[in-house]
Amino acid sequence: MSDIVNNDLNNITSKVTGFKKEISLFGGVSILGGIMVGSGIFYLGSYVLMRTRMSLGLALLSWVIGGLVSLLGGICYAELGASDPRAGGSTVYLNKAYSPLIGFLSGFNSWLIGGPGSIAAIAIALPTALLSLFPMNTLAIKAIAILLIIGLTAVNYFGVKAGSRVQNISMVAKMVPIIIILVLGLSMGKVTPNLTLIPPSGSTSFTSMISMIAFAVVATLWAYEGWTNLNSVAEEVKNPKKNLPLAIIISIVSITLLYTLFNYSIYKVIPFNEIETLIGNGEFYLGTHAAKKLMGEMGGILVTAAMVIAMFGSLNGCILAFPRTYYAMSLEGHFFKSFKKLHEKHRVPYVAILAQAGISIALVLLRDLNQLTSLVIFSGMMFNTLNVFAVVIYRRKFPNLERPYKVFLYPFTVLLTVLIFIGLLINTLIEDPVTSLIGLAVPLIGFFFYKYFDKINKQTQNI
Repeated sequence: MSDIVNNDLNNITSKVTGFKKEISLFGGVSILGGIMVGSGIFYLGSYVLMRTRMSLGLALLSWVIGGLVSLLGGICYAELGASDPRAGGSTVYLNKAYSPLIGFLSGFNSWLIGGPGSIAAIAIALPTALLSLFPMNTLAIKAIAILLIIGLTAVNYFGVKAGSRVQNISMVAKMVPIIIILVLGLSMGKVTPNLTLIPPSGSTSFTSMISMIAFAVVATLWAYEGWTNLNSVAEEVKNPKKNLPLAIIISIVSITLLYTLFNYSIYKVIPFNEIETLIGNGEFYLGTHAAKKLMGEMGGILVTAAMVIAMFGSLNGCILAFPRTYYAMSLEGHFFKSFKKLHEKHRVPYVAILAQAGISIALVLLRDLNQLTSLVIFSGMMFNTLNVFAVVIYRRKFPNLERPYKVFLYPFTVLLTVLIFIGLLINTLIEDPVTSLIGLAVPLIGFFFYKYFDKINKQTQNI
């Protein structure tokens, strides 16, 4: 009976909030693809190679494993999103599965650094990618970054339909040059890459190889980052019970194939010794180098265009998705009350959107943004682990909840995903302890914020 009441409450909440359902299946794929496929496709392959001791075979294997790990997490999110299509996504699931405190800490992690930090970093990276064509100083780069944030915030302020339309256009536009480079590399590349799993530096123990692959997979997960974001706008997806799982699965599978083939095409174009030299000299943009080999300077321009469009779409997707999490935190009662306000006409959480823009602009004015955003990876992985296990808790707490999509091979798939995430967390802590421990400070700060809002709530209730 309690679960039936819970279902009814969910339906009432959805009707009361008044979000407009403007995101189609293609729109959902565009949002995820727009966030996931950024400039990382052109340079993260170098980091994966370095972490596999320059083994091309292990590097490609790491890209595939990273995609499978993301897919396993994605199908767990798909079940949660289809059965509980609420704005805020993971914050909502953590609230209901564990406690409001856990949900708040996840949202706070996103609000303080994760969301605005990512937006600021992408906004700065976009004009920086144009430096080879248009030399500019730091002040000009930051000015352009701020204008980009203001402009795309304005687009998303006027409704999710406008933001989704921008996402659709940018998704198609950026895929064209990426596919051109991929196809030309596969068809015209004359190098036969050595895909053995043994690093060129010599044989290694099985334990060391597993650790090496795990560390490389963490690097690929930066490229796959973003598959959780469609759940944040679930209330604005048309027929979310069907389209949300489909969009998640289509996006992750397609992007796994794209990343793996793209890196393989680079190996077919650039000889191994040249790859070693480039990475050794700090030239990590192997995609750019491959394009120049295939098409001369025009190839370099094409890659630059692809990077700019990719970052533009990723920036818009972040600005669109993140405020829904802050909205959910406010709705739950442990955050700024104004964040749950929806615009009377456009039906978007406009205060949360504007606040996000303000924090993002402030971060643009700071230095070392890449270091700032990298601090959240450990805590982000931790909350993803809790969200995946929330599938098990949801099944036990709410057995009568309608589940139009269910995780296949349950509970084996869920438990396997949790164990993989825990393994990656432990490996990251071992390989990069300073960043991991500092990242844990973010939810610790959030704990004190939660206690403050909880105290305010109790005082209000006692009046």
